[in-house]
Amino acid sequence: MGKVFLVGAGPGDPDLITVKGMKAIEQADVILYDRLVNKALFEYASPTAKYMYCGKDPNRHSLPQEDTNKVLVNLAKKGYTVTRLKGGDPFVFGRGGEEAEILSQNHIPFEVVPGITSGIAAPAYAGIPVTHRDYSSSVAFVTGVINKDVNEADYWTHLALGPETLCIYMGVKNLPVIRDRLIRYGRASDTPVALVHLGTSNKQKTVVGTLDNIVEVAKDVANPSMIVVGEVVKLRERISWFEEMPTEEVIAKLT
Repeated sequence: MGKVFLVGAGPGDPDLITVKGMKAIEQADVILYDRLVNKALFEYASPTAKYMYCGKDPNRHSLPQEDTNKVLVNLAKKGYTVTRLKGGDPFVFGRGGEEAEILSQNHIPFEVVPGITSGIAAPAYAGIPVTHRDYSSSVAFVTGVINKDVNEADYWTHLALGPETLCIYMGVKNLPVIRDRLIRYGRASDTPVALVHLGTSNKQKTVVGTLDNIVEVAKDVANPSMIVVGEVVKLRERISWFEEMPTEEVIAKLT
């Protein structure tokens, strides 16, 4: 019997991989990797390691999740050490919980290696702390893919009036709806909002506005982008650091 490592690769900057994650890459016979994984991490892999891409583009899945689950189980049963390399953290909108369930059901030994999620890292690289003693003592990680089965009023009232900071994943496509519902259910229209595109990479770009105008301000921003809603966005004016670094220094840091 082999073993599976469910590894968070971090949000883009390869230096943000954990030491344990790096060791899991080093010992892998097979690496199954997602779309947003920085391929610079493959430098840690064995020269004999095999690779399988199983990323999920917004409009197309190269390998359905059910097939990914089967591959993990079959490879482990054949005795291979498998590293399932995921962008960010495997248990934060990474479907790592589903994969862990399947492995457990099939009695496959596995370990979960947490990674730095983009909900924390992208704002940090944009100069936005998701909590701050003067601005926010609560933060919620939210998917921007709107579930039609939830009670709209209950769900959006909770988000609008509950956590002071919202970090919204996969929400660019639904930004107009997100904006409208947050305002409708109680969040002030002048609440600061930031979108961080390709956070922690050398292509990072940040735009800032308010709920009232963010759809227009961010009309040219594409996925993948993290949406941050809350008063903490104001701090970017004072502590933005990464995008102010000289281009050659940023490139050197990420290569």
